[in-house]
Amino acid sequence: MAVQQLVIFRIDKEDFGVEITQVREIIRPQEIFKIPNAPEFIEGLINLRGKVHTVYNLKKRFSMSDHTFDDNTKIIIVSVQGLMVGFIVDEVNEIVRVDTEDIESTPPSIVSIDKKYITGIAKLDKKLVLLLDLTKVLSIEDTDSLKKLVQNNSN
Repeated sequence: MAVQQLVIFRIDKEDFGVEITQVREIIRPQEIFKIPNAPEFIEGLINLRGKVHTVYNLKKRFSMSDHTFDDNTKIIIVSVQGLMVGFIVDEVNEIVRVDTEDIESTPPSIVSIDKKYITGIAKLDKKLVLLLDLTKVLSIEDTDSLKKLVQNNSN
């Protein structure tokens, strides 16, 4: 039986998951440098051990209510289409193994966030976890403009 290992995190009151193979590390929030003229959902840039990473605010990306960071807030550093970026989440809950038979396709009734970002729903005991497609969260246009922003700001 095939198994996926997922990093489960919370945004607003929703549980989300991504494959652990995409996650490079999970860090506490640090100083974020704002990028002029960046889309609202891009918080800015961080310098992590000499490497510059763009940080996305997933609440803003998904048009959810935004709130200030607290002690549970984390930045998940992920690799998407060859780019290392950070996603701000309310908290990281756990890392779990899920049998692929416990993952269902996205029902057509999902309307809370744009369905194109969701690859499926994982059933974990009594809770459901929305599985994110990080390549869709970072669309092609975002990736191209992100590369340009990073190049322009590193000169």
